[in-house]
Amino acid sequence: MEVLGQQLFNGLTIGSIYSLVALGLTLVYGILHIPNFAHGALYMMGGYITFTMMTVVGVHYWLAIFVSVVVVGLLGVLMERIVFHPLRDAPPIHDKIAAIGVLLFLEALAQWIWGADYQSLPTPYGQVVNLFGLTVTLQRVLIVVAAVLAMILLNLFLKKTFTGASIIAMSQNREGAHLVGINTNKVAMLTFMISGGLAAIAASLSAPINLVFPGMGHLVILKAFVIIILGGMGSIPGAILGGYILGFSESLGATYLSNDYKDIIAFVLLVIILTVKPTGLFARGGH
Repeated sequence: MEVLGQQLFNGLTIGSIYSLVALGLTLVYGILHIPNFAHGALYMMGGYITFTMMTVVGVHYWLAIFVSVVVVGLLGVLMERIVFHPLRDAPPIHDKIAAIGVLLFLEALAQWIWGADYQSLPTPYGQVVNLFGLTVTLQRVLIVVAAVLAMILLNLFLKKTFTGASIIAMSQNREGAHLVGINTNKVAMLTFMISGGLAAIAASLSAPINLVFPGMGHLVILKAFVIIILGGMGSIPGAILGGYILGFSESLGATYLSNDYKDIIAFVLLVIILTVKPTGLFARGGH
């Protein structure tokens, strides 16, 4: 039982990270219909900025995360303005190629600035605590709590504010939103900012248990794409639920099947769910 409890908690931790990354991805996809392949690079930049703020500037972990969220959020806005906005009327393949270009550029930049070595992010929360009879590090508890908080705040923002409502309106019908006077440019920039911020939070939370390196976004972003397809492209509840389904499947699969195959589980799950329900668990319209 204890092993099961431990693995379920690990699943909750991994799922929280996946959900945050997938949320940012699904917001951009839902609104601009751009599969932002460069999202993994934003995640990676988030990890590096937090790392630099803590090790070079010497600020506290939380302040470092805040700076990282702001910087990566602005990087997202820049990406939208410089790369995606000029391509809004181009054939769909163009923004996909541009996104891959941004990904390669940011990875090369990270390697140039920080080098290719794996770096470990110090955390003030390395203590081991006993939680419901499970032995876990405080950092893992923090990941779950911070991720859930971020999701609740995002949900409140989307449901309760005018800006949030205009994001949802635009995700349902871009032309209609434009006609009723919603500033689609502003909403697009804001969406990229939130998306980048969520990626930065996810990376900053997970970096102390994983590591920071230029390719850290690869597997995460692949899985985030699996999650948003699982949950129904553009569905926010689907992205959150998909993240946790994948987190639990992976950590239980790693224990009861084999650790070597845990990264394949995502794709097996994708095939099974899409066979049963081709539109994903929460097809669009399920906002």
